[in-house]
Amino acid sequence: MEWSDLRVFLAVAREGTLGGAARKLGQTQPTMGRRLQALEHAVGHKLFQRTTAGFVLTDEGAAVLGHAERIEDEALAFERQLAGQERHLDGMLRITASDWFAEHVLTPVIAEFAREYPRITIELLTDTRFLSLSRREADLAFRIKPFDEPDIVSRRLLHMPYGVYAAAGYPPPRAGDGEGAALITMDSAFSGMPDVAWLQRMLPHARVAFRSNARAVQARMCVQGSGIAVLPRPLGDGMAGLRRIELGEPPPPRETWIGYHRDMRRLARLRALLDLVVARLAD
Repeated sequence: MEWSDLRVFLAVAREGTLGGAARKLGQTQPTMGRRLQALEHAVGHKLFQRTTAGFVLTDEGAAVLGHAERIEDEALAFERQLAGQERHLDGMLRITASDWFAEHVLTPVIAEFAREYPRITIELLTDTRFLSLSRREADLAFRIKPFDEPDIVSRRLLHMPYGVYAAAGYPPPRAGDGEGAALITMDSAFSGMPDVAWLQRMLPHARVAFRSNARAVQARMCVQGSGIAVLPRPLGDGMAGLRRIELGEPPPPRETWIGYHRDMRRLARLRALLDLVVARLAD
């Protein structure tokens, strides 16, 4: 006997028809009929009398009904208890991500998580360096490249598109030239990033006017009319005063990865946050 078959039995007993029971459980009517037949075969009795008005419990079905309802009560109580324990998770989680990703992508998810689990404290660290998960500098990390630390559980989270942006009144550059245009780009420590070389290739005669390792700072300089920048779309599209311009081909996208130390995989509060992050952000 399967508990799922008892759920079918209860739904048919309450609705009176296979069609009504199927709608209640979100299953097809033929599936409901097969599961009911399997239950009747398992107990060795007919549980319903089929009539033109619908399904009527037999004496054996009426005897089963009380037991099935008590089993259902226990199963629902079990689910409620687990749900209650999850809602009362507490403790702290330390997250690390880049500044713009934390502000424009993560904060809505963290706010939703905080409403669901108010006793968990989130500490969000924005740093250009990669904090160590092995040394517990952070519990959960978001990066733009795969993790190479040992004992780290990681997965690709999402595909991040980039765009070219300028202030609303900034004169559009000519693709393949860029004469007279100013560029806002990464500092020398990050000069190997794909968008840096791409922007210089698309606008070879433009001059570099400003460098920064912070995308959010680049976006603010862009708003001030200081030049043209390649920015992640969630940052650039959400920044008032910026417009996206086309240079004939899109900038190279990046992948975003999420990782945590394998020793943390059974930590309930981390699992709860991971589930929400994946549900809201994963592509």
